[in-house]
Amino acid sequence: MDETTAFRQRDRRPEALGSLSVLPDETICVLLEYLPPRDIAHLACVSSVMYILCNEEPLWMSLCLRRAKGPFDYKGSWKNTTLHLEGVTQDDDRKPLHFDGFNSLYLYKRFYRCNASLDGFSFDDGNVERRRDISLDEFSKEYDAKKPVLLSGLADSWPASKTWTIDHLSEKYGEVPFRISQRSPNKISMKFKDYISYMKTQRDEDPLYVFDDRFGEAAPELLKDYSVPYLFQEDWFEILDKENRPPYRWLIVGPERSGASWHVDPALTSAWNTLLCGRKRWALYPPGKVPLGVTVHVNEDDGDVSIDTPSSLQWWLDYYPLLADEDKPIECTLLAGETIYVPSGWWHCILNLEPTVAVTQNFVNKENFGFVCLDMAPGYQHKGVCRAGLLALDDENSEEMEEEKTHGEDDSTLSYSDLTRKEKRVRMNGEEETENHEGDANGVSKRYNMWKNGFSYDIDFLSKFLDKERDHYNFPWSMGNSVGQREMRGWLSKLWVLKPELRNLIWKGACIALNAEKWLRCLEEVCNFHNLPSVTEDEKLPVGTGSNPVYLFSDYAVKLFVEGGLEQSMYGLGTELEFYDILCRANSSLKSHIPDVLASGILYFENGSYKVVPWDGKRIPDILTSSNLDFDASMLNSEFPFGIWNKTLLQQRNKGKPPAPDSFGSLSSHVWPYIITQRCKGKIFAQLRDDLTWSDAQNLATFLGQQLRNLHQLPYPPVTRPELLNANEGHEELKIPPEWKVFVDDLCQKKKDVTNRLENWGNPIPKALMNKIDEYIPDEFFVDLLHVFKDTDVGDEIKPCTWIHSDVMDDNIHMEPYADDDSVDGQHNSWRPGHILDFSDLSIGDPIYDLIPIHLDVFRGDTDLFKKLLESYGLPLIRSKSAAADGMRKKVLSPSYRTMCYCILHEDNVLGAMFSIWDELRTAESWEQVELTVWSFLNSY
Repeated sequence: MDETTAFRQRDRRPEALGSLSVLPDETICVLLEYLPPRDIAHLACVSSVMYILCNEEPLWMSLCLRRAKGPFDYKGSWKNTTLHLEGVTQDDDRKPLHFDGFNSLYLYKRFYRCNASLDGFSFDDGNVERRRDISLDEFSKEYDAKKPVLLSGLADSWPASKTWTIDHLSEKYGEVPFRISQRSPNKISMKFKDYISYMKTQRDEDPLYVFDDRFGEAAPELLKDYSVPYLFQEDWFEILDKENRPPYRWLIVGPERSGASWHVDPALTSAWNTLLCGRKRWALYPPGKVPLGVTVHVNEDDGDVSIDTPSSLQWWLDYYPLLADEDKPIECTLLAGETIYVPSGWWHCILNLEPTVAVTQNFVNKENFGFVCLDMAPGYQHKGVCRAGLLALDDENSEEMEEEKTHGEDDSTLSYSDLTRKEKRVRMNGEEETENHEGDANGVSKRYNMWKNGFSYDIDFLSKFLDKERDHYNFPWSMGNSVGQREMRGWLSKLWVLKPELRNLIWKGACIALNAEKWLRCLEEVCNFHNLPSVTEDEKLPVGTGSNPVYLFSDYAVKLFVEGGLEQSMYGLGTELEFYDILCRANSSLKSHIPDVLASGILYFENGSYKVVPWDGKRIPDILTSSNLDFDASMLNSEFPFGIWNKTLLQQRNKGKPPAPDSFGSLSSHVWPYIITQRCKGKIFAQLRDDLTWSDAQNLATFLGQQLRNLHQLPYPPVTRPELLNANEGHEELKIPPEWKVFVDDLCQKKKDVTNRLENWGNPIPKALMNKIDEYIPDEFFVDLLHVFKDTDVGDEIKPCTWIHSDVMDDNIHMEPYADDDSVDGQHNSWRPGHILDFSDLSIGDPIYDLIPIHLDVFRGDTDLFKKLLESYGLPLIRSKSAAADGMRKKVLSPSYRTMCYCILHEDNVLGAMFSIWDELRTAESWEQVELTVWSFLNSY
């Protein structure tokens, strides 16, 4: 028997894996990660090779991190830690089994990465420029938003330079839990002493490291140990409220072999990173150069960017050696006390050569502001180009761009319609060969420029790849964006007020992010038609955080309806106009606390010019009827064709379906409804929250109770649509009012995808609660909810539907200044509520719905203020007094239970607000606990 034959006989793999032997080891390992721990334990008993694969530590690490939530304790191995989380006691006396005859290059490479020591690796100082004692002016001219630089001396005076060692931090903050690098969607943390124990014993190929953006809240004294270096103190995100400001500073602690894989910092911000102990190896590529082994994905729908990349260690071991000299990254080894500056858009990868402690912060200043606005803008092509250069384009588009540059046609914009793939995927594999360019005047390596090949990281060049038809108001917002749409608009508004000397720059950013120039032109046309005064320089940017462009100037407020497209806009304004009509006819006192409507109409762009026509909501505008759109007879005969019940019917038809294109087709891009109201004097509550006295706050609560009462007593149009009147078909004996059937059917539909919706929002909701939603809101909830509203002879079981504002939040309450008895010389020292704004989201249903945003957003969970509101509200929350109610029926009659159900099923992320206000909810074991914590006071009303 020769040696080859003997080896073949010893190869266990085919027999041990059976049909699975056709799959590579890597694929099998990936598949195993989808199994629960108990199934893997059973699978380990199937064969010798399965035993080996099922006992791999990286597998158990992945399983553990998927299950772990909150603080957890490492138990010496990932398998033991996982079994501990599962409540399984591991027999430590059992020795692992060993088998020969199985060879796997994939497992060997992973084993090598897990056990490699970097002591023997040779790293030079690198080729990043090193500077000391650089002036702010020098930094701004040579480096800011241009190229990296390694700076020494910035941390010499910090207490952290002496105290931020592994041992000292462990001694002082050992009991403090810190967040861990996010290897999974779960938010996990470890007490620092437990993390250090893990750090010293682990042999992971990609070790966990402390990466905590809230270390200042967990251990406030750490913030006193360092200060932002003088070069980086300008940060335009500072003007955002604490809850709206995106994460910007991190404490980083990690062992040898840990690090950050290839990435570009969020929102194309710039960053500085100061090392306090240890050594870090940095690799960097300029914008547009995708590192070898990295793939960029940009979703066509919302522009969300995701990156597939090997771990930092894997890249250095497996990919770096494959690079030709001209393709290697810019590199350096960062030593304790040194700071590296990373400009906007630069790719970087970090490998810890030994245990390290560092602090880093991201920032926005006037140099990178335009890039941040660009990255926030909806669309996908520009995001791909920012990160992957012209490789993000189809070949045809790249050639077109080169031709434009050749002929000097730099003002053209590429159309998104030229891109045919659902998702752009870009891979740079080192095979792209371009001409070498000489280094620039600053002596930068020629490698900075060699791969550009027509690409320029210049805001004017990159802006060419924007889809000009997309804007914040009309298109989906990427979940990966650092701030939300509303926060972005509010940020630009604040910058406009606070930095008048930089308005040219801010206006340019607003045009990139919001299409501000387009909306200003629309406003000017409306003003000209109605003979309104022109807006001043101070007033030309949309104000606030609303869902549509709103302009405040002189005595007027103008809102352009654009969010969601023309169809949604028409129903938004149509319903609002129908509501105002009823309000005036009913002579309700609520009218005194809603801004007067001065005019409304339709603006459209046709044959190269803008046109304006008045519209009071009582007919279908000619621009729509002349466009061959299909309107049914019921709609044509409605007094308000875009009123509440036609809007409700449209929403009902779209239930459970993916978002459909605007049925008004091409009109959506050049037709915009608008409304002009009287401008309120004073400020919105959001701007005054921290300045109000307790007396002011109580007055606000009383005011909101009174106006909710007025709103909920206002009559609403009778149901006339046959489709809604037939809602009880087959259940005529229930005699349920059709408006209640519509409301409950909508809740039922929301229940069907509630889990996906809550998971997509990334809320810190315990997994145990997520698994109990069906138990807490069973199907009979909806049946019994309808029975409460059925028509009976009792009389008191029918609670009427009401108008629901649904959005009484801190930016829709307007406050007026006034002088109370304690004022001096007639100067105002208090604020009182004057108006409630924005009724375009009106619906019909259970008035309890309106209590939710007020309690969570306006009062921030203050039950004393809410009880004050209920005193002036005075209407019953639940009218039924049926003594015969029991079981689920009895629960449905509980205000706290019903409100909690509405919170879970809500179309907005109200649970996120609840879990941020009440920290104790994060350890709740039942929805009943959550209900009683937040809403129990309603039961005594």
